[in-house]
Amino acid sequence: MEKIPEQCRVEDALSILVGKWKPIILLHLLQEGTKRFNELKRKMPGITQKMLTKQLRELEEEDIIERTVYPQVPPKVEYSITEYGRGLEPILEAMHEWGTKHTLHKMNKQTENSS
Repeated sequence: MEKIPEQCRVEDALSILVGKWKPIILLHLLQEGTKRFNELKRKMPGITQKMLTKQLRELEEEDIIERTVYPQVPPKVEYSITEYGRGLEPILEAMHEWGTKHTLHKMNKQTENSS
C-alpha cells in the first residue's frame, strides 16, 4: 500500500501514544488485565499521581481504555483496555522489539568505538 507523506496518519497515532508512561500503562493493562489506580501506580514507581491521572484521562478520551467506577465507599475505580485499544497490541509489540534491537545496536556501536 503506497503511503503519501502529505496524508500520513503516523502523527495522529503518535499523538495518542506519545509520552513516557502511556505505552507502559497500556502494556500493563494488555498483559495483566484490569487494574485499579493504585495497582498501576505501584507498577510504575517513578510516575506521580498527577501524571498517572493525566495519562489515564487522555487514554480514556481516545477510547483506548475504559474507567469503571463502582458506587461504594471508599470509591473503587478500575481501568481496563477497550476492544478498540487492543488494536494497539501489535504496534506496541513491534515498538518493543525494535527498541530492544536498537538498544543492542547502540551497545555494539559503543563496543566497536571503544576498541
